[in-house]
Amino acid sequence: MKKNAMITGIGVISPNGIGKEEFWDSLRHGRTGVKRITSFDTGQFPTKVAGEIQDFDPSKFLDVKQSRRMDRFVQFAVSVAKMAVEDSKLIIDDEDPTRIGVITGTATAGQGWVFAQYEIFRSKGYKRLNPFTAASTFPNASSSQISLEFKINGPSETFSTGCASGGIAMGHALELIRNNKIDIAIVVGSEALLYAPIFGSYCISRIMSTKDGNPIKTPAPFDKNRDGMVLAEGAGCVILESADHAKKRKAPLYAEFIGWGETCDAYHVISADPKGREAERAILMAIEDSGIKRSDINYVKMHGIGDPINDKIETQVIKRVFGKKAYNIPATSIKSMTGHTQGACGVLETVSTVLAMKNKIIPPTINYETPDPECDLDYVPNNARPYDIDHALINTFGFGGKNVVMVLRKV
Repeated sequence: MKKNAMITGIGVISPNGIGKEEFWDSLRHGRTGVKRITSFDTGQFPTKVAGEIQDFDPSKFLDVKQSRRMDRFVQFAVSVAKMAVEDSKLIIDDEDPTRIGVITGTATAGQGWVFAQYEIFRSKGYKRLNPFTAASTFPNASSSQISLEFKINGPSETFSTGCASGGIAMGHALELIRNNKIDIAIVVGSEALLYAPIFGSYCISRIMSTKDGNPIKTPAPFDKNRDGMVLAEGAGCVILESADHAKKRKAPLYAEFIGWGETCDAYHVISADPKGREAERAILMAIEDSGIKRSDINYVKMHGIGDPINDKIETQVIKRVFGKKAYNIPATSIKSMTGHTQGACGVLETVSTVLAMKNKIIPPTINYETPDPECDLDYVPNNARPYDIDHALINTFGFGGKNVVMVLRKV
């Protein structure tokens, strides 16, 4: 029997809510965090909206001097870690610091800081560069700062595998617990990429929605008139513990993380394999790893970015995996309310799934107005639904064909 991991604490910073209460309230009421961008001028761009977090105050979580030495994605990461540790009632000082791991995921890390420092370098020379630039912008700055914050001496690692980063961090943490390397893992996915040069690079790739009406009606996963994804920033954290450790300290329990799978399309640097073969294999791997049957899955957290092609591929994959039962499984995308948080989405959307489990309510897929014959599953359109989730499948599919899938079980 494989060891599994209990989820005992959560933290979240999302465009539609900071903290689990605000985040959940937005999800269950179908409230979007997508809005017109305010942090830079969008005049030259065809896309003018994003999942921008406009009310984050790092001083609520971090020392002011300390926060100035962190990129925004690191500020997010440390902040959600603090939320989750508190939520889990975990007292770090009472634990063996060598038996705690910090595993993080991010796609773009501190690229925004680097772009800003490059402009300073061009105009004023290298002596005016911020001396913390290198240490603050590496992807592993997130895991390093969390380990430093809590004085943790166990594995401190970062995965940067595009949109799949957070999900792979989750899977790796599970393996560390299964192999008795650690008792506790602080797992974080964090992304802060809303800077004009980064945003422009996504626009020029022609994968972004260009709808910017008022009220915002994009992204629209699985809707016939969907026209692309919406970029977003945000972060999520879960505390994973071995079942024995969680039981010993009488930890609060959200869900059990029982399996995962990881594959690569090896098809294209951006586009997914149109046949979805490796995405399907990742799902089957996750189910097999969990030790349950396909028929046990009764909820799917879809990747669902709102792209005309990707949403169709994911729908086809779910129908192949589950056959006729696919039409009876609620399959929703919270990216309709948060936008696509890239490397953070695997963890942030795990947070949404465990909240759905605990509250016995499935958040809707909003902006669903016109059915698409090629996307014909139960996406729980526009309104939340009371529902008891027994086993949840969480899909995260990233650029470069990186596929990671997780399975959770209710407790």
